[in-house]
Amino acid sequence: MPLNRLKHKLTKEVMWLYILTLLKKRPMYGYELKHEINENFNWAPATVTSYVVLYKLESEGYVSTEVKEGENNSKNKRKYYMITEKGKDLLNEGLEFIRETLDKLDHN
Repeated sequence: MPLNRLKHKLTKEVMWLYILTLLKKRPMYGYELKHEINENFNWAPATVTSYVVLYKLESEGYVSTEVKEGENNSKNKRKYYMITEKGKDLLNEGLEFIRETLDKLDHN
Protein backbone atom coordinates (compact mmCIF):
# COMPACT_ATOMS: atom_id res chain seq x y z
CA MET A 1 0.00 0.00 0.00
CA PRO A 2 1.55 3.35 -1.03
CA LEU A 3 0.52 5.20 2.13
CA ASN A 4 2.18 2.62 4.39
CA ARG A 5 5.41 2.89 2.38
CA LEU A 6 5.28 6.67 2.65
CA LYS A 7 4.81 6.49 6.43
CA HIS A 8 7.78 4.11 6.70
CA LYS A 9 9.98 6.38 4.58
CA LEU A 10 9.02 9.47 6.61
CA THR A 11 9.56 7.87 10.00
CA LYS A 12 11.99 4.99 10.38
CA GLU A 13 14.13 5.84 7.39
CA VAL A 14 14.75 9.41 8.58
CA MET A 15 14.76 8.76 12.31
CA TRP A 16 17.73 11.12 12.61
CA LEU A 17 15.35 14.06 12.02
CA TYR A 18 13.23 13.05 14.99
CA ILE A 19 16.23 12.39 17.23
CA LEU A 20 17.90 15.70 16.43
CA THR A 21 14.60 17.56 16.90
CA LEU A 22 14.24 16.10 20.40
CA LEU A 23 17.89 16.68 21.30
CA LYS A 24 17.52 20.33 20.30
CA LYS A 25 15.21 20.66 23.34
CA ARG A 26 17.54 18.94 25.82
CA PRO A 27 20.06 16.10 26.24
CA MET A 28 18.50 12.63 26.53
CA TYR A 29 19.61 9.04 26.96
CA GLY A 30 18.83 6.37 24.38
CA TYR A 31 15.76 4.72 25.86
CA GLU A 32 14.33 8.13 26.73
CA LEU A 33 14.67 9.19 23.08
CA LYS A 34 12.78 6.09 21.94
CA HIS A 35 9.99 6.90 24.41
CA GLU A 36 9.90 10.59 23.41
CA ILE A 37 9.64 9.72 19.70
CA ASN A 38 6.57 7.65 20.52
CA GLU A 39 5.08 10.38 22.75
CA ASN A 40 5.78 13.32 20.45
CA PHE A 41 5.46 11.81 16.98
CA ASN A 42 3.14 8.79 17.53
CA TRP A 43 5.36 6.04 16.21
CA ALA A 44 7.65 3.62 18.00
CA PRO A 45 11.13 2.87 16.68
CA ALA A 46 12.80 -0.41 17.52
CA THR A 47 15.25 -0.06 20.42
CA VAL A 48 18.17 -1.45 18.43
CA THR A 49 17.42 0.88 15.52
CA SER A 50 17.47 3.90 17.83
CA TYR A 51 20.93 3.01 19.07
CA VAL A 52 22.23 2.31 15.56
CA VAL A 53 21.07 5.77 14.43
CA LEU A 54 22.52 7.41 17.56
CA TYR A 55 25.87 5.68 17.03
CA LYS A 56 25.98 6.86 13.40
CA LEU A 57 25.03 10.43 14.40
CA GLU A 58 27.76 10.41 17.03
CA SER A 59 30.42 8.96 14.72
CA GLU A 60 29.64 11.67 12.14
CA GLY A 61 29.78 14.50 14.71
CA TYR A 62 26.08 15.41 14.77
CA VAL A 63 25.69 14.45 18.42
CA SER A 64 28.08 14.19 21.34
CA THR A 65 27.75 12.13 24.49
CA GLU A 66 28.31 12.53 28.18
CA VAL A 67 28.04 9.84 30.83
CA LYS A 68 26.14 11.00 33.91
CA GLU A 69 25.09 9.46 37.19
CA GLY A 70 21.58 8.06 37.34
CA GLU A 71 18.71 9.90 38.98
CA ASN A 72 17.88 9.70 42.70
CA ASN A 73 21.47 8.90 43.74
CA SER A 74 21.39 5.74 41.66
CA LYS A 75 24.78 4.19 40.96
CA ASN A 76 23.71 3.47 37.41
CA LYS A 77 25.33 5.64 34.80
CA ARG A 78 23.62 6.74 31.62
CA LYS A 79 25.01 7.98 28.35
CA TYR A 80 23.28 11.23 27.41
CA TYR A 81 23.23 12.46 23.84
CA MET A 82 23.47 16.15 22.96
CA ILE A 83 23.08 17.82 19.58
CA THR A 84 26.19 19.58 18.25
CA GLU A 85 26.30 22.72 16.11
CA LYS A 86 26.94 20.45 13.13
CA GLY A 87 23.82 18.49 14.13
CA LYS A 88 21.75 21.69 14.36
CA ASP A 89 22.90 22.65 10.87
CA LEU A 90 21.96 19.21 9.52
CA LEU A 91 18.54 19.38 11.20
CA ASN A 92 17.85 22.84 9.76
CA GLU A 93 18.89 21.69 6.27
CA GLY A 94 16.73 18.58 6.53
CA LEU A 95 13.67 20.51 7.71
CA GLU A 96 14.17 23.13 5.00
CA PHE A 97 14.31 20.38 2.35
CA ILE A 98 11.04 18.93 3.67
CA ARG A 99 9.38 22.36 3.70
CA GLU A 100 10.47 23.06 0.12
CA THR A 101 9.27 19.65 -1.03
CA LEU A 102 5.87 20.08 0.62
CA ASP A 103 5.55 23.55 -0.87
CA LYS A 104 6.24 22.16 -4.35
CA LEU A 105 3.71 19.35 -3.83
CA ASP A 106 1.08 21.81 -2.60
CA HIS A 107 1.53 24.21 -5.50
CA ASN A 108 1.60 21.81 -8.44
